Amino acid sequence: MKDWPETFDIAVVGGGNAALCAAITAAEAGASVLILEGAPKSYRGGNSRHTRNFRCMHKGPMFPLTDAYEEEEYLHDLMLVTKGKTDEGLARLAIRSSEECLPWMQAHGVRFQPSLSGTLSLSRTNAFFLGGGKALVNAYYNTAEDLGVKVAYEALVSHVHREGDCITHLEVEIAGRPVTVKARAFVLASGGFQADIDWLARAWGPSARNFLIRGTPYNRGVVLRDMIDQGAEQVGDPTQCHAVAIDGRAPKYDGGIVTRLDCVPFSIVLNTKGERFYNEGEDVWPKRYAIWGRLVAAQPDQVGFALIDAKSIDLFMPSVFPPVKADTIEELAEKMGLDPQTVRQTVDGFNAACRPGKFHPTELDGLATEGLDVPKTNWARPLDTPPFYGYQLRPGVTFTYLGLKVDAQAQVHGAEGPIRNLWAAGEIMAGSILGQGYLAGFGMTIGTVFGRIAGKEAAAHVA
Repeated sequence: MKDWPETFDIAVVGGGNAALCAAITAAEAGASVLILEGAPKSYRGGNSRHTRNFRCMHKGPMFPLTDAYEEEEYLHDLMLVTKGKTDEGLARLAIRSSEECLPWMQAHGVRFQPSLSGTLSLSRTNAFFLGGGKALVNAYYNTAEDLGVKVAYEALVSHVHREGDCITHLEVEIAGRPVTVKARAFVLASGGFQADIDWLARAWGPSARNFLIRGTPYNRGVVLRDMIDQGAEQVGDPTQCHAVAIDGRAPKYDGGIVTRLDCVPFSIVLNTKGERFYNEGEDVWPKRYAIWGRLVAAQPDQVGFALIDAKSIDLFMPSVFPPVKADTIEELAEKMGLDPQTVRQTVDGFNAACRPGKFHPTELDGLATEGLDVPKTNWARPLDTPPFYGYQLRPGVTFTYLGLKVDAQAQVHGAEGPIRNLWAAGEIMAGSILGQGYLAGFGMTIGTVFGRIAGKEAAAHVA
């Protein structure tokens, strides 16, 4: 802190993808920039550390993307998963801007690779990072530091001081020491509130205490709550979030993407009563994986069980933990704490409802059950080939959708109008676009697009 100016041009709260995109853009415009990252250096990057890809519009092939993925199809996919709960203007802005983001990312040190094979089926829509999210985060920090951006780690912002339509300073604890940070403009990119289990429980009820937090433990919503308490316009439902089904053996916090289970389309999924409760083959996995966290959260004890057989064990990305394995359905049920006879009855009923057809693991194949109250409309094959495998599923929350409402310039507003020197980007404002549901890679799109906009607008303000 010895070489800090008394007042920075821009202070960026947060240290993940959106914060870094804002800081780099502002620094390239000539602004002096400070990043306040709440985590220690070894955990820097927020949820961006756990990402793998970026959903990108493109009019033709551009490495590493194949074919084309144009605006209307992208928007259709978003509308499908959000059920129309989105600000279409901001959604189109994110979609259109994503095309120019990919070369910008490459120019700032991010490297890409061909998409992963298997059930994700994203080679046309999503650009995968070489080395994953941690490599992206490291590349951006290297770029930011080359541009003269200052970075403070273990920097916990407790208060954003607002006076009328202006932010004057931040109250921060840096490595345990209270510090006042002054700047001419501010960008908030500090994520949602999902790591505050008490807040989750207030929104969801006591069941939320059984949720696992697959992302960073540092996103506790302190800055979000502070701004809401000071009259900043908010958006989104506190019970809506990016929540996926993850391995029940994952840690409480920070298990990351490796704990996600991609076996559901080739499974039958049971609750603790040994009953199926939802169509496992409703759509291709990138458009449906993010609904399964909420589905499991609604089941008794917030737990589910995915059962598959030997025909399907190699069709999906493996989890970090090996599945439970057994020679019979009854043995598998017993190992998983389920009633063997009930599970046997459920499996027999499912097997009898399966109909002949051609199985295509990477596309909708119409291979459906017939006569079940809970159908399976694609990839429905009998579980009849031992050995049998099982995974326990629990809800894994990535980030929450309650956030700050922003406009097309990423500016935060109060009841009387815009707060003149305050912008927001990333998960803290993602609820402006994601009312519910999720598309694979779209969180990175929102963070990159609005991070760059926030950085540009904040730099213009101080210029």
